[in-house]
Amino acid sequence: MTADNQDFKYKEITEKIIEIFYRVYNKLGYGFLEKVYENAMMKEFETADIPAVSQYAINVVYEGEIIGEYFADILVDNKVIVEIKASKSLAIENEAQLLNYLKATEIEVGLLLNYGPKPDLKRKVFDNTRK
Repeated sequence: MTADNQDFKYKEITEKIIEIFYRVYNKLGYGFLEKVYENAMMKEFETADIPAVSQYAINVVYEGEIIGEYFADILVDNKVIVEIKASKSLAIENEAQLLNYLKATEIEVGLLLNYGPKPDLKRKVFDNTRK
């Protein structure tokens, strides 16, 4: 199998999420707070009958103890963490945040979606065998 034909992990669900991202962007455009886009995406997931949880809690464990708790914007189908931004552009810190969410959970795939002046997205994978 060549790299061009290689299937991404959870390709089908990530494609659906990306379609929803663009649908919401096309309807709402740029300029709202992240929570507005999150709510619109949750409505689209419900309409499409795709299981999704808003504000998914992630515990950060250090030396066997919980030292912090974060909330991923959306967990889709228990397979993909979606982190939403509404900024001018994506920053390296946004990508690091998503990678840390993946490291702290059993979830292996994440999408970073930016509802900025121009829609943008990044797909991140952190395989459980590396955790």
